[in-house]
Amino acid sequence: MEAKINDLRSALEYLKAIPGQFVETDVEVDPWGEISSVYKYIGAGGTVIRPTKEGPALQYNNVKGFPGQPVVIGVLASRKRVGYLLGHDPDRLGFLLADCVKRPIDPVLTDEADPPCQEVVYKATDPGFDVRKIIPASTNTPIDGGAYITVGMVYAKDIETGEKDITIHRMALHTEDEIAMFFTPGARHIGAMREKAERLGKNLPVSVSIGVDPAIEIAAGFEPPTTPIGYDELGIAGAIRGEAVKMAKCLTIDGECIANAEYVIEGELIADYYVREDRVMENGNAMPEFPGYVGPAPPRCPVFKVTAVTTRKKPIMQTCIGPSEEHRSMAGIPTEASILMMVDKAMPGRLLNCYAHPSGGGKYLAILQFKKSQPSDEGRQRQAALLAFSAFAELKTVILVDEDVDIFDTNDVLWAMQTRFQGDIDTIFIPGVRCHPLDPSERNEYNPMIRDTGITCKTIYDATVPYNLKEKYVRAPFLDLDPRKWWPGYEG
Repeated sequence: MEAKINDLRSALEYLKAIPGQFVETDVEVDPWGEISSVYKYIGAGGTVIRPTKEGPALQYNNVKGFPGQPVVIGVLASRKRVGYLLGHDPDRLGFLLADCVKRPIDPVLTDEADPPCQEVVYKATDPGFDVRKIIPASTNTPIDGGAYITVGMVYAKDIETGEKDITIHRMALHTEDEIAMFFTPGARHIGAMREKAERLGKNLPVSVSIGVDPAIEIAAGFEPPTTPIGYDELGIAGAIRGEAVKMAKCLTIDGECIANAEYVIEGELIADYYVREDRVMENGNAMPEFPGYVGPAPPRCPVFKVTAVTTRKKPIMQTCIGPSEEHRSMAGIPTEASILMMVDKAMPGRLLNCYAHPSGGGKYLAILQFKKSQPSDEGRQRQAALLAFSAFAELKTVILVDEDVDIFDTNDVLWAMQTRFQGDIDTIFIPGVRCHPLDPSERNEYNPMIRDTGITCKTIYDATVPYNLKEKYVRAPFLDLDPRKWWPGYEG
């Protein structure tokens, strides 16, 4: 089934036609904890505390305090669903994105006088303006530091070069016109743009588009070196769809936004203005992130000063659970593409596939399927692992397996580690390497030898059979037949 998807609404309509991929409810839900807590049981997956599972996307039509503003969650919380939405085999999504990185289609300004995202306009100068009453932001848990925007596409341009970038940041709503925006230190291009503007004593104009084509949300997950500074990831989304993403001129800042977004927040990151991220609750907490914990709120968070909010008529808010499979999709599939591209440049044809596993939130753990075709390939599998660390700096662990192992089946991967792995000779440690500060084990309190938060020991587990022993490690053969002869309802 093919579909013309170019925004959130067309994506949801497409999912409604696929059994088991979309549900909605008219029962009232409280954005303070209930939106995410209900979905935990229905389809969050990822690193969320059990019980949880893979399930359909869920739309709440009756959100307390926000009549007529539905909230959808879990749009990307299934690899199969991402495959549907991008029109591609779920097991080959990394290859799709790798190809699209090489042939981007740059975004274009829409020729519409009144783009969909600006059907309704609220300006900060309007009497009674309050972003908290316009945007149905929610908390993941009852102990979060406040209500968060979790799937906002942050778009900005370098104030000197004009180079543009899009990425996703968590954003805590603080006051009627102030939002705290979290930046992983040194890891995002918009963070670098903000720091440059601040050094020059200038604010950085920024737009935040919420509720967009899922292709944009996936493309925004790319990081350097795959997409270096100056590379606009919206071009990847354009390549996925085969046409340019349409942009609109913002109304109150010198910037652009996604023309058919459900919500757009316009404003500026203010130079030399910082607040504690938990300013609302003052409980020391931020929100749950991909490792599965409610992380600590940093004491200094840049402030995004809102100048306007524009929306479509009857806008649909989109949110996600920080540790869910949805985060793994947005972060992990671009990670896979980055690793595939890096390794293929060095040793074409040997890395058959890559899976950024949900247990690592799409960032920490990658499973590499490597094929050894000749004696000289022995050892190259470990070189591929080293290249994977170079392709994605936040990667912590690599598991290497052979071509007969299903990397998307954790049981099969663990089987390989039990029958093709010896810890003393097949484990490679790379200590003292920068990784990601949200891992609670990457702190001095966990290990006094860690010099700074976010430094780790990266590890390679080589569960591949030595080339000279491959003939002795052939799995038990079965007949290759079609089970539908015996069970017509079988779905492979």
